[in-house]
Amino acid sequence: MADNELSVMIEELCISKAEEFRLIGYEHVTGKDVWECVSAGYAKNGQPELHRLVNDILSLKVTQFMNHLTISAYKGTSF
Repeated sequence: MADNELSVMIEELCISKAEEFRLIGYEHVTGKDVWECVSAGYAKNGQPELHRLVNDILSLKVTQFMNHLTISAYKGTSF
């Protein structure tokens, strides 16, 4: 799979997760927000294998996402 195809697929997964969050009341979540939350965990070790990346996106919980937003706000790096 080409890098471009992989990027599009990951972006679609993040958009899907953002739509899931919007369905349960978190109206302002975007795919970019989801990606920033998930990719923050890869800062030290780099991007993991594809299966782990997909699992991390699809298994992201609202509480994890909100914790990430809160910590980002405290650090002054909120998006």
